[in-house]
Amino acid sequence: MKNKKMFFMIPYLLWIILFVILPILLILWYSFTDSNNAFTLRNYVEFFKNGTFLKMMLNSFWYAFLITLLTLVISYPAAYFLIKMKNQQLWLLLIILPTWINLLLKAYAFIGILGNDGLVNKFLHLFGIGPVNILFTDFAFIFVATYIEIPFMILPIFNAIKEINPAVIQASEDLGASKWQTFRYVLWPLSRPGVESGVQAIFIPSLSLFMLTRLIGGNRVITLGTAIEEYFMTTMNWNMGATIGVILIALMVVVMLITSKKARRKKVDL
Repeated sequence: MKNKKMFFMIPYLLWIILFVILPILLILWYSFTDSNNAFTLRNYVEFFKNGTFLKMMLNSFWYAFLITLLTLVISYPAAYFLIKMKNQQLWLLLIILPTWINLLLKAYAFIGILGNDGLVNKFLHLFGIGPVNILFTDFAFIFVATYIEIPFMILPIFNAIKEINPAVIQASEDLGASKWQTFRYVLWPLSRPGVESGVQAIFIPSLSLFMLTRLIGGNRVITLGTAIEEYFMTTMNWNMGATIGVILIALMVVVMLITSKKARRKKVDL
C-alpha cells in the first residue's frame, strides 16, 4: 500500500522539483552572483540603498492594499446577499465565468472600454463631456485589478457565511441584537476565516502584478512586478531582476505567515 502511494506521489514530486524548487534555486543563484557568475552581495546592497527600489516596494504594498480593500468592500455584501438569493449556483457560475477568460484578453477589452475612443468616453460624449483621460491612470489600474480579483474574494466569503448555522443569527436577533450588532459580534467573527483566505488570495498576487500595470496603468504605475519585467526583458540584467524577485518572494512569504498565524490564534481562542 505504501509503495502504491509513493508511486502516485512521484509525478507530484517531480512537478514540485522542476517547476517550484529548481526555479527558486536558479533565481537565488542569479541574485547572489554578478554578470561574471562571481559571488556578490552587491545586488542586495544596491536594492536597499537605492531609494527608487524602496519606493517601488512601498508602491507595491500600497496598490495591493487598495485592491484588497476595495475587493473586500464589494465582495462581502455581494457574498452575503448571494446567500439569500435563489439559484445560488447559477449566480456563482456567472461570477466565476470571467476568471476563465485569459487575463491578456480582459486587459485589452478594458483598453477598448477606457481608452480615449472607448465606450466610456463615447457615452460621456453624449452629455458633452470628454474625452476624459481614464486609461493609463492609477484609477484605471486599481479599477481593473479590483474587477478581476473580485471572484477570488467572493468565493471564500460565500463559503464561510454559508457554513454559519442560521439558528445562530436567529438567536442573536431573538435576544434583541440589532442588525449591526449581529453583524459585528456574530456574522463577522464567524466569517473571518473566509475573509482571511480571500485577503491572502488577492493581496499576495497583487504585490507582483506587472501585465496590468503595463497595459492599463502605463508608465504611471511602477511596482516591483514591473521592475522585474524591466530587468529581465529590457535591460537583460538578470542578476538584479532575480534579486528583486527573491525580495518579492520573501515579502509574500512574510504576509502569508502573518495571516496564517492570525487565523491559528483565532481558532485557539474559539
